[in-house]
Amino acid sequence: MTIDVSSILKEIGGRIDIDGEVNMSDTDFLGEVYHFNEPLKVVGSVSNNGKSLILTAKCAGHMTTQCARCMKDITVPIEFGMDENLVKDSESISDDEDVIIFDDVKIDIDDIVMNNFLMNVEGKYLCKEDCKGLCQQCGADLNEGDCGCGRDTIDPRWSALIDIMEKDK
Repeated sequence: MTIDVSSILKEIGGRIDIDGEVNMSDTDFLGEVYHFNEPLKVVGSVSNNGKSLILTAKCAGHMTTQCARCMKDITVPIEFGMDENLVKDSESISDDEDVIIFDDVKIDIDDIVMNNFLMNVEGKYLCKEDCKGLCQQCGADLNEGDCGCGRDTIDPRWSALIDIMEKDK
């Protein structure tokens, strides 16, 4: 999504309203894969405060990912806000300022939206709050019923600790 800011660059207090969509590409982030079946809706504004342009927007849509416990594909609603400073001249900023530099009168906000999505994405998503996950022995989906595997099997690395606990009884 490209925004033409030429009308407000020299007008302090100028504002452009945004109402559009950003096509998001499939993203692999921290071991999770996020797929977007539809573009994200972006609603907000760009305003000139005399020093920089301020991009403020809300983004909303849906994505598909996997449940962190049972690995089923799930569709998750997402919504996040953006509040970014955009500057045309990189010499007028200090090193500690968090700004995005642009060099044309048209600003492509696709990467800005993607970066804000990555900053707001949750670590894990579940198909339901009480998802039972997969059996550690056979891999069966425990949400569909008990698989019959014994749950009292103990990791052999912990067997010495079990022996100590048994001696204390």
